[in-house]
Amino acid sequence: MAKMVVYKFGGASVKDADAIKNLAEILRNRLRRNMVIVVSAMGKTTNALESILELKLSGNDYSLNSAKIKEFHFQICSELFPNGHRIFLLLENLFIALEKRLEFDLNKEIYDEYYDSVIGYGELLSSRIVMEYLCLEGMITLWKDAREFIKTNSDFRFAKINWSLTKAFCQSQLRPLLETYPIVTQGFIGSNEQNLPTTLGREGSDFSAAILATSLNAQSVTIWKDVPGVLNADPKRYSDTVLFQEIGYEEAAEMTYYGASVIHPKTIKPLAIAGIPLFVKSFLKPDSDGTKIHQTEHTVQVPTYIVKEKQLLVSFKVTDFTFIEEKQIHQVYEQLRALKLRVNMLQISAISISLVMDSQLFMLEKLLTNLKPFFEIRYNEGLELLTILHPGQISIAEHLEGYEVLLEQSTRNTIQVVRRKKVEN
Repeated sequence: MAKMVVYKFGGASVKDADAIKNLAEILRNRLRRNMVIVVSAMGKTTNALESILELKLSGNDYSLNSAKIKEFHFQICSELFPNGHRIFLLLENLFIALEKRLEFDLNKEIYDEYYDSVIGYGELLSSRIVMEYLCLEGMITLWKDAREFIKTNSDFRFAKINWSLTKAFCQSQLRPLLETYPIVTQGFIGSNEQNLPTTLGREGSDFSAAILATSLNAQSVTIWKDVPGVLNADPKRYSDTVLFQEIGYEEAAEMTYYGASVIHPKTIKPLAIAGIPLFVKSFLKPDSDGTKIHQTEHTVQVPTYIVKEKQLLVSFKVTDFTFIEEKQIHQVYEQLRALKLRVNMLQISAISISLVMDSQLFMLEKLLTNLKPFFEIRYNEGLELLTILHPGQISIAEHLEGYEVLLEQSTRNTIQVVRRKKVEN
């Protein structure tokens, strides 16, 4: 029996008609049975759907935004398919379902569940288009709805995988089909035990690929990106980047923990436990080697630069002239856990706790409300968190030119700086 493999194509690799043609060319000589193809939403579709939700929540008209998303997808299809192809009816039905979903009332209390019921349409649309185009090009594939076999709890927007159920459904629903055909499915989405839609966190399609690979005992996972592999810095920010030919699971996990955007943070763990190698390759140069992430003694020697944008710095100061103790730390972390907030940097002084985290709609407001009775709270928004792994002897000064530093801490292997651009007078 042929070994199982999983390919994942992100939003940039399906952003327009030419990108989908390129995806088809990558698969033309690689497509085979026992292959699962995981597809993200096209381009900035997820952002566009989030904008609709924000408009709806604030009581503003979103019809123009909705029309633009529809026009975007139909325009791509008009460049890929002949008139009268069934894809146009399939898309029409998906947009009708989306509009019906958006007719329901939305408020802050049900935002997360509502979000998950809407946001996955991006992946449903893109995966349908990809599957139909592959078939049009003579590459017969099956389309499957990931919500039927990726099973989670009800922690909407950050759902946790029910591994036993997911593995059982993958083995019973996917494996028999994969004996005959490759399957196209969606990243990022799943469903709970009541079959309500859930999502795995933004950019969660990489994690979906790892879940499927683990559940199907795959030989490997390949993530197709617009970069040549895993680099020591974002090439959009740094000109002289270094490509890692191979890195170990632990180092890759560390990079993702600190915010390296090339791989979703939850992707590494299930693959490492199962011993499944992960390849990160360029869809622009598909024949190049890219990066192999696997169990290896090879260690990273060069500094790695990671920048996270849209960061919040929140400081909790005790108000009764006592010092910070375990009780206050526990109090803050209980609220963070309840609100599903992840801390990217922590600093504790004698009288305050400072946290750096991703900016999330409503969450700061809820955090402040819940902890105001116990602390004096101050916060700054719109910040960047720069993390340098394996800094060696480099000078941090050049990375702070034109920036104001709000918080800084360092260890032998890591430097972290919270910064914001200086406003020129």
